[in-house]
Amino acid sequence: QVHLVESGGGLVQAGGSLRLSCAASGSIFSRFVMGWYRRAPGNQHELVASMTRDGSLNYADSVKGRFTISRDNAKNTVYLQMSSLKPEDTAVYYCNANDGRVLNFWGQGTQVTVSS
Repeated sequence: QVHLVESGGGLVQAGGSLRLSCAASGSIFSRFVMGWYRRAPGNQHELVASMTRDGSLNYADSVKGRFTISRDNAKNTVYLQMSSLKPEDTAVYYCNANDGRVLNFWGQGTQVTVSS
């Protein structure tokens, strides 16, 4: 079992920045692909950014150049640095750990609200 705890969400004005954190219960980055997803009201889960075991990165087109995913292996924590935020970035953001086979874990989510 992997526990993921997100933090760092909040209310920010358009153009502002936030950094989300996802603390994992143990050293999992060598076994799991880590991802950040978001879900806005009425929408499906959307992959925002992901990082593979070897550190390869992937971003949704809508956030390229504005968001950065990173990790701190010593702290078992994944981050999502969000800059130049837009109202359409408003959503609940979820951390995900997936081993590509049967194991798939989610955090509880953290709300990000961007005001115009």
